Amino acid sequence: MPDPAGEQPRKRKQRDASPTPRERMERGYAKAEERNQATREALDPLAEGERPLVVTIGAVVSALISASIVIGYVSGTEVDGEKPLLVQALAPALLTGMMAWGMWRARYWAVLGFQLILVFVLFSAFFGLLVAASSLAQIAGTLALLAVAGTFFFFMVKAMARIQMPTRE
Repeated sequence: MPDPAGEQPRKRKQRDASPTPRERMERGYAKAEERNQATREALDPLAEGERPLVVTIGAVVSALISASIVIGYVSGTEVDGEKPLLVQALAPALLTGMMAWGMWRARYWAVLGFQLILVFVLFSAFFGLLVAASSLAQIAGTLALLAVAGTFFFFMVKAMARIQMPTRE
């Protein structure tokens, strides 16, 4: 509506051309890549024969799991009232044994495999907490398992990054 004094009506303050969703997304990716690059530069590559502590602990845990499977089978442990077939005991024992050897040698594939098992443990424990936990002791034990497996997983991410890094010159 024109002003009686002859002035033009004031328009709302026009904003600068706002970025499109694509431009906002590209800007976000650029910022994330800058942070990723800074994180990569802060990491030190592994020295010859070096192994991060969390990977060493993972190797020991994996070896203990493998040994416990073999010992359990040899001692005649029953599952649901029946002794498992040899292949049912041998397959996970070999898998965790190979993983232990690979982590002891600081191999990326072994750490990645161990993390995959940790993810299964985390999801299974969380699902069990929601569905099957019926006593306070079960809830406390499951929460402890979630805390240990989650912490293990978290620290293995950085270790994997260091294992994967090329040697700097």
